[in-house]
Amino acid sequence: QVQLVESGGGLVQPGGSLRLSCAASGSIYYIDAMGWYRQAPGKERELVASISSGGRTNYANSVKGRFTVSRDNAKNTVYLQMNSLNPEDTAVYYCNAAAIPAGTLRLNEYWGQGTQVTVSS
Repeated sequence: QVQLVESGGGLVQPGGSLRLSCAASGSIYYIDAMGWYRQAPGKERELVASISSGGRTNYANSVKGRFTVSRDNAKNTVYLQMNSLNPEDTAVYYCNAAAIPAGTLRLNEYWGQGTQVTVSS
């Protein structure tokens, strides 16, 4: 099937930057939208940013102007550049993709295992 593996999380001071990566692997026929969600302790998981296969992007209001989502279709990889981080951005960040596995005609949703982002001085 399809696996998503995230990398790039960690501890950063307020005002700092981090770049998350998520690579999709496995028997993949087609990847549609890819994106990032986050979940802070005691809160619901929320959409951070998404990008369509054609490059159209969508952002949560709370990250507009600070975060940038991009993708490399040749590498089946999505990125999240996070600038001007603040403590409210602290959460586990999850990669998400809608993809069709090879040998099927069904579009499925896949999730990564999550990567911790902590913004603290």
